[in-house]
Amino acid sequence: MDDWAAAADLVRRIEQGNADAEAELVSRYQRGIALIITHACNDRADRSIVDDLCQETFRIAIERLRRGDVREPARLSGFMCSLARNLVTEHYRRVARRERIASSTESNAEPAADGRPSPQDDIEQRESAALVQQVLSELSTARDRLILFRYYVAEDDRDAICADLGISRVHFNRVLFRARERFRDLYQRATSRLHPAGTRRQ
Repeated sequence: MDDWAAAADLVRRIEQGNADAEAELVSRYQRGIALIITHACNDRADRSIVDDLCQETFRIAIERLRRGDVREPARLSGFMCSLARNLVTEHYRRVARRERIASSTESNAEPAADGRPSPQDDIEQRESAALVQQVLSELSTARDRLILFRYYVAEDDRDAICADLGISRVHFNRVLFRARERFRDLYQRATSRLHPAGTRRQ
């Protein structure tokens, strides 16, 4: 059986709910997917992030295969590679979004003389991203957490969020504004706890 025929057979068995076929999928592609994700990350990610993205790749792939969403079973390898790369892109898009939320609540540090962020800038950006996640989880209203995450982090379409929440665009804008204000208040308090007056890094 050639590779294309073997791939098509593997897809067919997964669609039929064969657990052994799912394990075979992981065994067959695990090393290659890890290499693709590591390369796509350009050494920006530690091993735990690469492992998480690998697991997410196989989780989504198996879900789609079970549903019969792969229209060209013989091109299974291309499907797996494309999915892995897309997940890496989406991961760093979310990271950038979290950093944008953080930068909107406090002034950015001065860049290095050559225009590139200094090591201290990079550390502070990572701390800010982590703090954003923490503050989001501390918001008392579930709708605030949901709307800020979906709009700023997941980058979901505004109309799609409105439809899911059953609200108009005008109401969405009011809810988003209030959620952002509550987030900003919590974020500033958290920042004050981390960097009391006179102790912020210079």
